[in-house]
Amino acid sequence: MQYYGNVFRPPSEARSLIIQATVGCSHNNCTFCYMYKDDDFRIRPLEDIKKDLIEMSSYGDYFERIFLADGDALVLKTEDLVEILSTIKKYYPNVKRVSSYATAQDINRKSLEELKELRAEGLEMLYIGFETGDEELLKEIKKGVTYEEYVTAMKKAKEAGFTTSITIIAGLGGVEGMERNAIGTAKLISETKPDFLGYLTMRIYKNTPLYEDYVSGKFKMPDAGQILEEMKIFLEHVDSEGTVFRSNHASNYVLLAGTLNEDKEGLISAIEKTLKKKSFRPDVLRGF
Repeated sequence: MQYYGNVFRPPSEARSLIIQATVGCSHNNCTFCYMYKDDDFRIRPLEDIKKDLIEMSSYGDYFERIFLADGDALVLKTEDLVEILSTIKKYYPNVKRVSSYATAQDINRKSLEELKELRAEGLEMLYIGFETGDEELLKEIKKGVTYEEYVTAMKKAKEAGFTTSITIIAGLGGVEGMERNAIGTAKLISETKPDFLGYLTMRIYKNTPLYEDYVSGKFKMPDAGQILEEMKIFLEHVDSEGTVFRSNHASNYVLLAGTLNEDKEGLISAIEKTLKKKSFRPDVLRGF
């Protein structure tokens, strides 16, 4: 069983078997992201991936989920992904879910027929990092994708039958961009209506281009109160009935859980109470 470089997974994949299909991220240009900055992107040989799966199959009864890493396993050729999924079916009969990170670019590069084939072969959930829905901010952070490309990707993913889990980031636009980040992101979520939504809080890491902007004063990081104000604006503007909402990431100043839109008022009320009491989650609990 081989792992290379930094390996990351979503919080909900904590007990999953993690199999690296790629090393790093094919885009890897986002100004805020530290995750794969030290890793050169490459697609692992198909036989090596299958070898890892077969090697770990002796523990197959323990795993109910498998997560295909790293940053965007969906970048693999469809026929290779199908072979990986077939190997999982053969050696892990008890697995209930296979999932992976995916970019909008990955989804849009594949035809609807290819996506439907992957879904039929057992790939169930796609984790997609929207980060923001503000068009200008997407350019500033060098996300490499537009608002409309997100909308197109989500439409294809849903039509193919995938469960979608989206992440967005409070504070990504700094102090000056708080409102446009919140409102633009609320608009994108309202239009795409994902199954799951994770709200993260911006953190600045030394190995990112954004760190240089922070040091120079170009980027002003919102404080805890401002972050929660931004989250409140987002919740006031979002309309995504049935989306499971969470802000339980290690980065968050307040832990929230609910379902949109039915729990919106309760989520907003929880933020207001936290702001009033200034009972923010302490930094010691916000580490990784």
